[in-house]
Amino acid sequence: MSRRIKRTDPKPRSRDERKEARPFKARSAKAAGPRPGGNPGAKPPRFASERVERRAPKAEPEKAAPVKPVEALLPTKVQTVKVTADENNMRVDRFLEAHFPGLSFSHIQRVVRKGELRVDGKRVDSKDRLEEGQSVRIPPLKLDTPKAPNPQSEAAQKTLAALKEMTIYEDDDVLVLNKPAGLAVQGGSGMTRHIDQMLEVMRDSKGQKPRLVHRIDRETSGCLLVAKTRFAASHLTGAFRSRSARKTYWALVPGLPKPKQGRISTFLAKEESEDDTIMRIAQHGDEGASHAVTYYAVVETAGNKLTWVSLKPVTGRTHQLRAHMEHIGHPIVGDPKYFNIENWQLPGGLQNRLHLLARRIVIPHPRGGFIDATAPLPQHMQQSWNLLGLDATRFDPIENAPEE
Repeated sequence: MSRRIKRTDPKPRSRDERKEARPFKARSAKAAGPRPGGNPGAKPPRFASERVERRAPKAEPEKAAPVKPVEALLPTKVQTVKVTADENNMRVDRFLEAHFPGLSFSHIQRVVRKGELRVDGKRVDSKDRLEEGQSVRIPPLKLDTPKAPNPQSEAAQKTLAALKEMTIYEDDDVLVLNKPAGLAVQGGSGMTRHIDQMLEVMRDSKGQKPRLVHRIDRETSGCLLVAKTRFAASHLTGAFRSRSARKTYWALVPGLPKPKQGRISTFLAKEESEDDTIMRIAQHGDEGASHAVTYYAVVETAGNKLTWVSLKPVTGRTHQLRAHMEHIGHPIVGDPKYFNIENWQLPGGLQNRLHLLARRIVIPHPRGGFIDATAPLPQHMQQSWNLLGLDATRFDPIENAPEE
């Protein structure tokens, strides 16, 4: 009974004992050991560690509640921002959204409508386009609280991995994908998976998504150019428009085209039916007719029954290469729309799939120099090349085709 009384009402402690039991920051009673200047031989009082645990919370300052970022709640100061090359031709409202992701649409419209936002000292409309080098005066803004980024889902991670596997060239501005046959570039009726939708997982911190700058057919494999920035998209689309981009395609066709090198020039117009849409050869002046030019060159033959041809489109019409090869009597092997040779038998071992590859693209880089990307033969075409004894390392005579 006397021991219990001693435990709950301990005898007065010496000065050294009181120091040893006192709580302090960053040290515990067990790990502390004797303090400098204390008595190294003195034992800590019994249950001292328990007293430290009870008293420590009182000695520590209370934890403050998490504070929201001030910049997300308070108005910013008046500031002037220069329009960069990447922001050239960007709409005023999109410019504000890019610089202030938490800014509400209504607030953007209000500051523009009141004339509080000025470009080179002048009032603007929210849909006006900015030019590189202009000065944008931004008034005080009240930002909405930014939303915490959601972690990528497992599906998004798989999509990103698939895009990385397709990548054959990438830098800060440009991405070149080796698009597989059967995967569409853009969506359509009943289309659930396509390149444009897959690029959603590559949105940056400002919400910008990589942009398609050209297209290739769903069943065509090979080089597909994608712009990662607005600056690159503007320059690359301009290069396609001015025909500064050089594209090379490989195809397998029946028979031997004559002459072995030539130029195909026709007008093409879209012909739609209930079941399908194709491009037909049209006349100048026909409704919807567009001029189309393609250079072709024979690379190698397999017993004059099948021929590997290289194609260089000067224009970029829908199904241009497929319609042009059918026009000269040598439709591309495996083409479900344009191959219409009666009683023609596919040689054994060859797959009945479109034998058309976007082999190479050479285009001026937005920041100088050139992008030069090459895609390998897809599996079904590589199988055909092996069976026919075609050498994929041969010189491509389309290199000598003139530029237009």
